[in-house]
Amino acid sequence: MIRKLVTLSLPVAALVGGAFAGDMLRGPADTSADPAAPDHAAADHAAVDPVADDHAEPKPPVAADDHGGDASAAFGEEGFFTFPSQFFVPLVRQGDMRDMMILTLTLQTNAASIDALGRKEHALRDALLRALMIHANTGGFDGNYTADRNLVLLRKSLMTATKTVTKLPVSAVLIEDIALQPG
Repeated sequence: MIRKLVTLSLPVAALVGGAFAGDMLRGPADTSADPAAPDHAAADHAAVDPVADDHAEPKPPVAADDHGGDASAAFGEEGFFTFPSQFFVPLVRQGDMRDMMILTLTLQTNAASIDALGRKEHALRDALLRALMIHANTGGFDGNYTADRNLVLLRKSLMTATKTVTKLPVSAVLIEDIALQPG
């Protein structure tokens, strides 16, 4: 009887202990109630932007980024359009599908263009998948596909494919996840 009681109470004790530990590790919910508490958000903002003054002049946009995009997204608030599903690219060699590349892609843009990119999602997916298949068929995913020079070529071709579909300000194609699934 004791053995059954211990077996049933152990998971309950672990749950209660985990909840208690999580509550203890979580910071205070409202730091504005304690005036002596340091303002970490303001300190982080000041560390990122040394000119945290409201009268500061806006910074001029950078001419171009490393991924072939323009800096037109530098005006306004930055935004990201993440495709709701992953890209699956079959790796075919000599007529046989051996492996599958799985990628999660996001487009870096300004906040005002996110909805417009969502309306063009199907055309963007088609263009990006076409570029991914060309990359796969030319051996881009063979060998060390995560080497920097290979990823730069992949990002550049994805950016070119994006620019052929839309004139919206897309400054970069971000590869969030990339994995090879052996088949």
